[in-house]
Amino acid sequence: MALIHSFEPIENRNAEILILGSMPGRASLAADQYYAHPQNVFWRIMSELLQFDAMAPYSVRVGALKSARIALWDVLHSCLREGSLDSMIERDTQIANDFRTFFRSHTKISHVFFNGAKAQACFKRHIQGTIEIDSVSYARLPSTSPAYASMSFAKKLDAWRVPLIR
Repeated sequence: MALIHSFEPIENRNAEILILGSMPGRASLAADQYYAHPQNVFWRIMSELLQFDAMAPYSVRVGALKSARIALWDVLHSCLREGSLDSMIERDTQIANDFRTFFRSHTKISHVFFNGAKAQACFKRHIQGTIEIDSVSYARLPSTSPAYASMSFAKKLDAWRVPLIR
């Protein structure tokens, strides 16, 4: 079992939306890029919503998020996990990222969206109750992971469209 670490956030001080995953999978860790698995639809959804090329270089996709005032991070800083599945994250090894400092320096964030149930559960376990931010709303969106195949791309896109395009 490997100890793995998440990435630094994609962010800028003007971010109004924070999208949280749980922990990057193997493909993302190998590529050193968020949502690098070719079957993960995160970038495809973002490209539809923000009108950029989903196949553009990573730096262009990151720039599109920043321009749209969207920050991206993972709830967990580190954990032990075999493989890429969230279900394989060892519960007692989870260390959360420093959200207290993040929210202090990103005061314009008004919405936090969880990319799937595991991100939300980890946030509730490690963060909720440790920070007091009344002006932030939280919502779970359908996971963009290929492991969540019971929902079609079209339905995922519609679910993501509602809160992100305001």
